[in-house]
Amino acid sequence: MANALNLGPSGHVDTFSRDNLPPPDQWPDFLLQGFDYPDYINIGVELTDRVVEKGLGDNVALIGNGRQRTYKELTDWTNRLAHALVEDYGVKPGNRVLIRSANNPAMVACWLAATKAGAVVINTMPLLREGELRQIVDIAKVEFALCDSRMMDEIVACGKSSDHLKTIISFDGTANHDAELDRAALAKSVKFTAVQTGRDDVALLGFTSGTTGKPKATMHFHRDILIIADGYAAEVLGVGPDDVFVGSPPLAFTFGLGGLAVFPLRFGATATLLETATPANMIEIIETYKATICFTAPTAYRVMLRAMEEGADLSSLRCAVSAGETLPAPVYDEWLAKTGKPMLDGIGATEMLHIFISNRFGESKAACTGKPVTGYIARIVDDEMNELPDGEAGRLAVKGPTGCRYLGDARQKIYVRDGWNITGDTFMRDGDGFYHFAARSDDMIISAGYNIAGPEVEAALLAHDFVVECGVIGAPDDARGMIVEAHVVLEAGVPPSPETIRILQDHVKALIAPYKYPRSVKFIEALPKTQTGKVQRFRLREGQP
Repeated sequence: MANALNLGPSGHVDTFSRDNLPPPDQWPDFLLQGFDYPDYINIGVELTDRVVEKGLGDNVALIGNGRQRTYKELTDWTNRLAHALVEDYGVKPGNRVLIRSANNPAMVACWLAATKAGAVVINTMPLLREGELRQIVDIAKVEFALCDSRMMDEIVACGKSSDHLKTIISFDGTANHDAELDRAALAKSVKFTAVQTGRDDVALLGFTSGTTGKPKATMHFHRDILIIADGYAAEVLGVGPDDVFVGSPPLAFTFGLGGLAVFPLRFGATATLLETATPANMIEIIETYKATICFTAPTAYRVMLRAMEEGADLSSLRCAVSAGETLPAPVYDEWLAKTGKPMLDGIGATEMLHIFISNRFGESKAACTGKPVTGYIARIVDDEMNELPDGEAGRLAVKGPTGCRYLGDARQKIYVRDGWNITGDTFMRDGDGFYHFAARSDDMIISAGYNIAGPEVEAALLAHDFVVECGVIGAPDDARGMIVEAHVVLEAGVPPSPETIRILQDHVKALIAPYKYPRSVKFIEALPKTQTGKVQRFRLREGQP
């Protein structure tokens, strides 16, 4: 298969990952022009040792849990950890290593160390329970797990019932170095000869946080991880060594790993890591460390806007990236008015590794996702893959230097069609070439023959002073098939009354086409969300706020 796919040489002894790549005829087209890397490359080295070699060893790489680590310190730390993994625990190139931790410097160090040892890493969230971990372990045949010593119970329980997971090693997620892996590493050399992994060796398995069913493992090569930095982060964000990153997405998600680890480390910048990334905590980090680039969801930016009104100094932020949930125009407009800088809305996918369509500083619009990142092309297609004209909503299809490769999964044929990645989003392209998000393909509300995009109704509601946040879904209706139903979190002091419902309905009718107004309005205390801030509309549909 490797020859059929024109893959470069491999440094893996354990060939499981390459053996389970999708069949050649199910791959998307990869557009690699301009992304040239040597046959052998190890991203663990590229993000640490190489930065030191460039003279940036004294720059602060990671801040978190009361500690700051320079690139020289991070390089030494990861080399010692890699020695321990190879010499004390027997990790071999190509073995899968699962990491379980919240966002902290130790998690990043473990990821880099395992990668230097040639492992294929799976980063996971602390919220996952034994059954969810077992699914991941079974799909990827995981033999090793590195776990923050403060959250061992679920992974230990998983190990007891697993045929694959044999070795579970604790590490200290705080700054104390007081756990099994830390103690093993302390006596090791700070020099480590990293495994010569191939640029086309799998470095990372990203599991999709699907709402239902068996999770899918997306497979990302060493080259892919460099591509998202050398493409999007360089072109759109313009990252440099003086930047300081902050954000809320878990490192377990590729959006978080890119924005809070890969991007800063590729350019000698600083990543601040928060185990509990509430808007209040992010505001404190921005003020304390003069953060310049923030990755979070629109809900958190709304809180930051209010904090600015109350005197918070967020003037150091030069770049506010919004992804994971559509950015409502009122939030974009208010941010631009208060800061003079546009928010950079974009869309990415675990399958694509990171953002592939984005607004730019010199080219952005409200209620718009932007244009393809350099290297990517996109089109809007119908169900038969025919390209649709500008102004017509359809399925988003994209191809570029990254793309979907599911590990041994028949659903590859659904995501990739005719060489294109079909993301599951409904989009429209305007006459200027900007792409506009309409809905997830399963979030389009069809009511009495009208197609209504929930995010448009949400943006209208959010423009009213009564509304803190909201989620809009389609609810079954005998007469209309579906009706628009809004789940609304009200500002303190606003009564959840029939009069409030009427005011909000009239407001939406005045703002957008009246047929789009929410015929049903339900008031709730808080919206159900994922760790990255995405509203879980499926839970609203199931009546589980």
